[in-house]
Amino acid sequence: MNYLKKIFSPSLLVISFLLLIYTFYKSEIYWDGNKKDYYFSYYLISLILVFLSIITFFINHKVKQYLIITVISTVTTLYLFEAYLLFKQQNSKGQLSINNQNKEQIYENITGKKFDNRTRLEILKDFREINKKIQVTVSPNNYVNENNAIFPLSGISNSKTIFCNENGFYTIYESDRYGFNNPDDNWDANEIEYFLVGDSFTHGACVNAPNDIGSVLRNLSKKAVLNLGYSGNGPLIELATLREYMKNNVKKVLWIYYEGNDLSGLHIEMTDKILMKYYKDVTFTQDLKLKQKEIDNLAASSINREKNEKKQSESERGFFGIELINFIKITNLRVLIYPPPQLTANLEKILKIAKELVNQNNSKLYFIYLPEYARYKTNYDNTSYNLIKDIVNKLDIPFIDIPQEVFKKEKNPLNLFPFKMYGHYTIEGYKKVSESIFNLTKD
Repeated sequence: MNYLKKIFSPSLLVISFLLLIYTFYKSEIYWDGNKKDYYFSYYLISLILVFLSIITFFINHKVKQYLIITVISTVTTLYLFEAYLLFKQQNSKGQLSINNQNKEQIYENITGKKFDNRTRLEILKDFREINKKIQVTVSPNNYVNENNAIFPLSGISNSKTIFCNENGFYTIYESDRYGFNNPDDNWDANEIEYFLVGDSFTHGACVNAPNDIGSVLRNLSKKAVLNLGYSGNGPLIELATLREYMKNNVKKVLWIYYEGNDLSGLHIEMTDKILMKYYKDVTFTQDLKLKQKEIDNLAASSINREKNEKKQSESERGFFGIELINFIKITNLRVLIYPPPQLTANLEKILKIAKELVNQNNSKLYFIYLPEYARYKTNYDNTSYNLIKDIVNKLDIPFIDIPQEVFKKEKNPLNLFPFKMYGHYTIEGYKKVSESIFNLTKD
């Protein structure tokens, strides 16, 4: 303890200054001063720690001893809780694996066929023996903080594209000229009835056409529909997509929000420099329509990198790679306690920008709220739902409440999820959601 008393104050002062310097670097150099609001709390914590560490040089030995015990206990508690969150993540992956095994058995009992349990890279390899041009989806969120010259918002264009498998078979679609899940000729229509932005639910996971939301709306309206949703998207990527690709002949814009991860996705998106330009500057654009060849090349590189990474086992690159860095930075705990008011304020600004953009285009914006599986499996906390609904109503954007309009009317809402397990919606689920959207937005 005497040795700890001797090094405690100098060590605390050095750590405090390092934290202050790192905060300054991230705020003023890495982010060019564009995220001062976010880093204000870190500045405050750093300065308080510097002040307290100086005071510790002058306190008596007994108080210092209690302080050392308190600091060690606090740090230990924080890391134990971070370890718990990490363990919970791994346990969830294990439970998902068990659910997949259950799905396989149910699928085989119903269809008499074997559940296709190949990974998407395995099926890509098999399919390329027949068609060398076939691709897999490459989510835009893969590019967050990669510091590329551009930030792609779509996948590879004009290609058969392997998507996902939750129902026993892999879904495949033909991507359009910009790498989205649409019949390409819809881009040439004189009028676009619906323009969709959203995440994997909008993208069409894990069903084939004509069962995704875009296809159902296309069939119901008998008009052109452009679906620019992509797996993994959050609100900032969706705003960027809207600005880059919305045409002036669009009648209705559907902002499709998924309660399961859109807000946490926004937290990650706001760490990317290029994406933040869409947030800070309402005139910013990358002119991505003119850069599809670059987008295709980056997506192809991403697929190759994924294939190479798969050659390494999870143990080789897991804990001693990114997970160790995140553990040291107590990332999971910080994300957990990241103030919801700040994230919802960010979302409010994004929706405000989106509404102004849509209004300038003489289009009509609708906000579609999609429920997650946990809502019908657990005692669900509606705090986030109420916050989001209040924001949308405050901005005077029509709020289409899919939990109320569709799922509440079901005897068992879990029937609209694959095998009544965690995942995206079933064919019937997508159909009912799409029909509700159509009925509540038609002229």
